[in-house]
Amino acid sequence: MLISLTPLINKVEGWLDTLYQYLPNIVMAILALILMYFVAKLVRKSLIKLLDKTYHNQELSAIIAKVIYVIIIGLGLMWALSILNLNKTVTSLLAGAGIVGLALSFAFQDLATNFVSGFMMAAKRPFEIGDVIEVDGYIGEVLAINLRSTQIMTFDGNEVIIPNKTLFQNALTNYYKTKTRRVDLEVGVAYDSDLDLVERTCLNAVELMEKRVKESESRVIFTEFADSSINLQVQYWVEYDTYIQYLEGISDGVRTIKKAFDKEGINIPFPIRTIEYKEKK
Repeated sequence: MLISLTPLINKVEGWLDTLYQYLPNIVMAILALILMYFVAKLVRKSLIKLLDKTYHNQELSAIIAKVIYVIIIGLGLMWALSILNLNKTVTSLLAGAGIVGLALSFAFQDLATNFVSGFMMAAKRPFEIGDVIEVDGYIGEVLAINLRSTQIMTFDGNEVIIPNKTLFQNALTNYYKTKTRRVDLEVGVAYDSDLDLVERTCLNAVELMEKRVKESESRVIFTEFADSSINLQVQYWVEYDTYIQYLEGISDGVRTIKKAFDKEGINIPFPIRTIEYKEKK
């Protein structure tokens, strides 16, 4: 028994006729998408330049330009669908987008919070790319600021991605805002040391440091009577452009004070432990 292919052929011919009828619309829709794509790129590029000149904030400019870029692409998609006479589809998509957006706002509250936090931080500019920040126990150089998170490189070579919500809601320290930082150098001296001599020696030693901020006063504060020493804190300020320069400022202080103590015969004692043995009777 032979199967007639006439219905199938008629169906395919109908599809081809429909395709032929809609072919101009399809071409126009594709051209509309291509046009809106290039318009979106041009607007994003121009907007970044304009916002950079106006606000001098690259992060905020990039975020706003990216949002506008996505909106233009979305409008291009709607335009293309309308050219194809799919107005009902456009309406359904808009309604569905509203419902989906509402559902996602509840399902992805953290994501939305991170997005808003990233936008607010870009506007307030608590830090910039290249700054050294400390937050939530992490300290490192800012590599990138994105909509959802901020990427930093710690000084032991680890890349850490911190959610923007954490940066926005927690205490944040930016070590590069002033380009100067105080060093609090802890040291202990023997109990038989002349404390006035110790203080003068520390201050004179710090004065010789090249990287010390000359305009800021240095101090010596005796902090406690410890088990084996009298402890003190030498406070001085150093200039730095990188975190390594700050560490070098600490290292220079240790070297300089140690040499000065050796010259004046000031002893930095080792921890002392007294162990008593009682004989059993």
